[in-house]
Amino acid sequence: MRSLSRLDQGGHVYLMCSQPRGTLYLGVTSDLPLRLSQHRHGLKPGFTKQYGVHRLAWYEHHETIVAAIAREKAMKFWKRAWKVALIEEANPHWDDLALLFGHDPLPPHPRHAGERQHPLPGELDSL
Repeated sequence: MRSLSRLDQGGHVYLMCSQPRGTLYLGVTSDLPLRLSQHRHGLKPGFTKQYGVHRLAWYEHHETIVAAIAREKAMKFWKRAWKVALIEEANPHWDDLALLFGHDPLPPHPRHAGERQHPLPGELDSL
């Protein structure tokens, strides 16, 4: 029986978001649970840490990391609308799929926690 080389191991392509329909990040990894932890806890500097992209919106498993890398490279050229459509087809409510991998829920994004970004008509009159 032959041992698996690193290239024979499976991989995942994934899309993370800051909030539903928010900032998106496309990535590829051979260890999705570990990579999610790195993103969620800001363990590596970069785009996801800088822009608060911590929610897993979509992922896809591939039999080899080579196949996952090829898919991720192809998706890098996709329009944003195509990525949003892919997420909404599989995850219409933009649930944080990291919970499926044992991660704790994140606090809701302010725009989705009942906080209004703008006052309602008449509210400025009382200030």
